[in-house]
Amino acid sequence: MVRIRTKREIEFIKNSCQIVSDTLDMLTDYVKPGVKITELDKKAEAFILEQGARPAFKGYMGFPATLCVSVDDEVVHGIPNDRFLEEGQIVGIDCGAEKEGYYGDHARTFAVGKISEDKQKLMNITHESLMIGIAEAKPDNYVSDIGHAIQSFVEPHGYSVVRELVGHGIGTELHEEPQIPNYGKPSQGYKLREGMCIAIEPMINMGLKEIKTDSDGWTIRTLDGQVSAHFEHTIAITNNGPKILSQRDFNNG
Repeated sequence: MVRIRTKREIEFIKNSCQIVSDTLDMLTDYVKPGVKITELDKKAEAFILEQGARPAFKGYMGFPATLCVSVDDEVVHGIPNDRFLEEGQIVGIDCGAEKEGYYGDHARTFAVGKISEDKQKLMNITHESLMIGIAEAKPDNYVSDIGHAIQSFVEPHGYSVVRELVGHGIGTELHEEPQIPNYGKPSQGYKLREGMCIAIEPMINMGLKEIKTDSDGWTIRTLDGQVSAHFEHTIAITNNGPKILSQRDFNNG
């Protein structure tokens, strides 16, 4: 069932999203060579708890940590461990928080020190594809219009769109209907309506679209070993256009 949220509910979702956005802002100074990944997770958990919220991912379907931290060829769902970040890597950090019964979800890919031009371009195109997808999230468009816009922008650059992993509705649960693929034909699926809150999250590979899951049951990486980037925003659909709830300085009013 797709839920339509009241303005008051959207404010609650926005509050949780702002906590997640602030968490990733806080981590920015710590994503650098020589930092242990588990330290990022500890800092994020402490920060979220200080805001009177709880980490939404920890314990979700058995996930053991606050953050998903995915390095280079890891697409998403990387479990924080005792590895140290290294110069030249890119690292996707996905974070969720729940406060007063409402969820926020947001992800960014960071550069660790100086990175190659190829990796920087992948990050730039992935982030731009997110914003292009968000622009299609308006009443009377369809769910597939979002994914079609993302795919149509990304593939001419030689990149591929992960198929098995998608965005989602969000609100009183972390993952709600509808699913939001990052590919597809236009004008298909559920018609978008004012009051829907969704998380849009393109996962874009430098090489082939195929993925595999590690033996830990969580970490998903590219099958060909090429790097992948991931950006995500939670948005509300309004009659005045999409409202990004997980970013302070863009269209937030």
